[in-house]
Amino acid sequence: MNAQAATLTSGTLTLFSQGASSIARHTDALFGAMLLLCSAMALLIAGLIIGFCVRYRRGNATDRSNPPSNARALEIAWVVLPVLIFVGVFAWTTRDYLLLRAAPGDALPVHVVGKQWMWKLQHANGRREINTLHVPLNQPVELIMASQDVIHSFFIPAFRLKQDLVPGRTTRLWFTATQLGEFRLFCAEYCGSEHAGMVGSVTVMTPADYARWLQAGPAEPGLVQQGFALFRSAGCSGCHTAASTVHAPLLQGLAGRMVHLQDGRTVLADDNYLRDAILQPHKDVAAGFAPVMPSYAGQLDESQLQMLLAWLRAGAPADAATSAETPR
Repeated sequence: MNAQAATLTSGTLTLFSQGASSIARHTDALFGAMLLLCSAMALLIAGLIIGFCVRYRRGNATDRSNPPSNARALEIAWVVLPVLIFVGVFAWTTRDYLLLRAAPGDALPVHVVGKQWMWKLQHANGRREINTLHVPLNQPVELIMASQDVIHSFFIPAFRLKQDLVPGRTTRLWFTATQLGEFRLFCAEYCGSEHAGMVGSVTVMTPADYARWLQAGPAEPGLVQQGFALFRSAGCSGCHTAASTVHAPLLQGLAGRMVHLQDGRTVLADDNYLRDAILQPHKDVAAGFAPVMPSYAGQLDESQLQMLLAWLRAGAPADAATSAETPR
């Protein structure tokens, strides 16, 4: 059965294409409710227009004397009822949005970089993919995404997922695949002359097959190990270690912690704070430290930034040889 188009099953036309992720049913339910609501309103308005046109057409003997000067109950109804409907829809969509943003703690991290015109993906153990993504069935997967150049949009129709990748920001998205098979992956944001060719696939495998596939690739260090190696080769270890003579913040346990800044603000050391600290170190200077760190803008690409962020999220261990990345 084609997962990308409406299908005929036992002589019945399905309204939606096949949903293959845990979020798909929520999206389909919301879309169906909005379709019914808008259809009902369109029919109601069309019926009223036709009814008034027929009743008050020219030449009809309808009594037009003493028209009502006010209709307080009607005015209250057409204000209150739409407000209640809009608030209800807003609450529904907010719940689904928050559900989509809060990844489970056991989600498998996959790093995604969009660039003209391909998708570069890397799993926590270091295995890389281009324009393909392999994931296990019924296992939460968290995508940690960034753009190398322009705005891209990661779109898997069968999963009902679409997320823009904005240059200079790290974005997260998670899903749980619920059906085995291969599903199409697109870029849904025009990103240049070869935009139409920026396509790929997502292959959903049984957990056992996925584990074998993950270990069958070329032996590479994991992302945390690569981040630790880059931390040392880029010269970061000359300042950000306990043995350094330079007065610089220690990085162990920094990710996810609240940081006090020189200007009195307090911010969360999330993905975007950490990448800004690397590329724009004078933007938010930690309290008690001088703004002397050089910028690495133009020296590190998105893949390298993701390695450093993976190492920082793992707690910035001094020995990353046996470390594995955690999704948080």
